[in-house]
Amino acid sequence: MQVLILNGSPHADGNTAVAVNELVKTFEAEGIETEICHIGNKNIRGCIACGKCGELGRCVFDDVVNELAEKFETADGLIAASANATLIACLDRLFYSTSFDKSMKVGAAVAVARRGGCSATFDELNKFFTISNMPVAPSQYWNSVHGLTRGEAKKDAEGLQTMRTLARNMSFLMKSIALGREKFGLPEKEEPRQSTHFIRDDL
Repeated sequence: MQVLILNGSPHADGNTAVAVNELVKTFEAEGIETEICHIGNKNIRGCIACGKCGELGRCVFDDVVNELAEKFETADGLIAASANATLIACLDRLFYSTSFDKSMKVGAAVAVARRGGCSATFDELNKFFTISNMPVAPSQYWNSVHGLTRGEAKKDAEGLQTMRTLARNMSFLMKSIALGREKFGLPEKEEPRQSTHFIRDDL
């Protein structure tokens, strides 16, 4: 089993990396493989709603997002860590341009900051998972780690424990889903999917 971890921080060895490394150590102890992709320093533009991904099966902008799409498709779980415009642009395009079924892949969000904003970031990131039939892994608190200067997050004992708990819970959830898929299959999906909007022709 494998978890794809997106590090959205501009700093490859900053405080987000401290949180991610704590996750990786715990995943390894649980027998889960991980792959970290540092995207926070990449030039990733936002979606322009051109619709070409529906024709091509991939984003028209051939950058790291298309590379991540292949990794995401084969992964059992996805962690989005830290949030800035680059990570959000990446996730917008990654989720919108890919047509593969994401059902029951496990998602988790991790927010890292000096002090405030973590809960809002946590909420924003989780919306990508819940719109895609992806269960969200829980922990003992909101998944946040705090620190300002490089490496300061190592002092956040509660935040690091939250990361370890998250990785254990996510491992359990992925393993349980794999067993459930084998015995019961995935939940039935209604077809066709109802996609309505607020403009109605019957009024």
